This record gives sequence, C-alpha cells and structure tokens, in this order.
Amino acid sequence: MYDLSTRRRALSLVAQGRSLNSVSRELGVSRAAIRDWQVRLIPLQRAGAACERCRPIPGPPDNGVAYSYLLGLYLGDGCISKGRNSSLVMRIACADAWPGLIDACEEALRAVRPHNSVFRVRRQGCTMVTMASKHWACLFPQHGPGRKHERSIALAPWQQAVVDAHPWEFLRGLIHSDGCRVTNWTTRIVGGEPKRYEYLRYFFTNTSGDIRRLFVDTLDKVGVEWKVCVRNGNPLNVSVARKASVALMDARIGPKY
Repeated sequence: MYDLSTRRRALSLVAQGRSLNSVSRELGVSRAAIRDWQVRLIPLQRAGAACERCRPIPGPPDNGVAYSYLLGLYLGDGCISKGRNSSLVMRIACADAWPGLIDACEEALRAVRPHNSVFRVRRQGCTMVTMASKHWACLFPQHGPGRKHERSIALAPWQQAVVDAHPWEFLRGLIHSDGCRVTNWTTRIVGGEPKRYEYLRYFFTNTSGDIRRLFVDTLDKVGVEWKVCVRNGNPLNVSVARKASVALMDARIGPKY
C-alpha cells in the first residue's frame, strides 16, 4: 500500500527519535506498519549485540531522546532483575488506565535496544512492559540490590549529559511514572460571597530523596518553579502550581493518555 519513499521517510523520522504515534499521525501510516518496516527494511544485528557503553570507546546511547524518557520511567516505576542465563530483565509497570503510556514505554524500549524483543505481561490493574538484555546494567548503572529508595541513586556523568541534552524527555518519563496532572480548587470571598477557583497542578511523588532531587534539579534547568509539599511530616511530593510553570509543563509534557 505504501511506496518505498514513504517507508524510508517513516523509518528516518523514527531514527531521529520521533515516537511511532507522531510519525503515524504525520504520514497517515499505522504504527503496526512502521514496526513491520523496522523489521523488514532495517538489517538486524545478532540478538545480544553490544551496547554503546561496551564499545572500545564507551559513548552515550544512540537515541538520547528515547533513553532520557526511559530513564525517567525506570527511576519511577521500573526495576531490573536477573533473567535466564546471563541476561537481565527490565520491567516497567504501566497503569492500564493510560494505554498511551504503555505504547510509549514499549517504543522507548525498542528505540534503546532495537534488536531485542519487547513483551507485555498483564497484571491486575497494570501491564508490565518487559525486555531482556545482557546490557541493562551497562545502560542503567543505578541497578543494584535492594529498593531504589533504600540506596543511593545518582546519574553517571554520561547519563547527566544525556539528561541535560533532553531534559523534557526525562521529566516526561518521571511524570508518566510517578507523577500526575490534576485540577485543584479553592474558595475566596468576593463581594461578601464565596467564589470557587480552579487551577491545574502537577505532582511528582517518590520515596527516594535522590530521585526527587534529580527531578527538581531538572525542573530548575528548564525554568519551572516548584515547591515541596510536606504531608504527615514526609516531603514526598513535589508540586508545580504557578500558572506560567504549569503552562510550560502542559506545552512539553501534558496529561497522561
């Protein structure tokens, strides 16, 4: 149904870091067709091909946009555990209420490790998007024993450089995993009568102080104002409520879908 130039255009846009959803909308091509072209038109390397960190001169991931987003998802709702043989399995928990998030997670995994298979495992209320690879520890040095909030979490210099180059994708991954966009309201007395006011607000909640610090440091770099909301003595919530900052977040992140 589609000529070769259309197929090559689609793959070129994906290679630039565009999501399958955006390429599908722009070209009027289904995501399934684009995935099929990735298999048929792009020569496959052997499964388990070395990652960018295992090259003679280690470098950042080839697709920095997808990696930065996936890093945010992993720090929020992801884990890495031992799989069969010597492989490691990346699992990202995605709520079934947000099917677009599940698709975006799968696309990011495919973009970061294009020669490995992605699987969706249904759980009650959520879908675990998974991929096995021997190189997750190379690409995500935060992997280690124990829960993330019970150990130190810091970005390697090369990871920080990727986040600095693609800060909004990192923030988007964190919001999509442990954040939300809500409508708050309050009342004020106007002319002697109470009047209800509604306003949009973003929240990010994570029990790891290190991960919250990565989040707010990145907010600072993109010019978003924030504050910590302490509840029951716990500073677990970061709030973005200033009108200009919410507008900026809406333009670059928006609600889950």
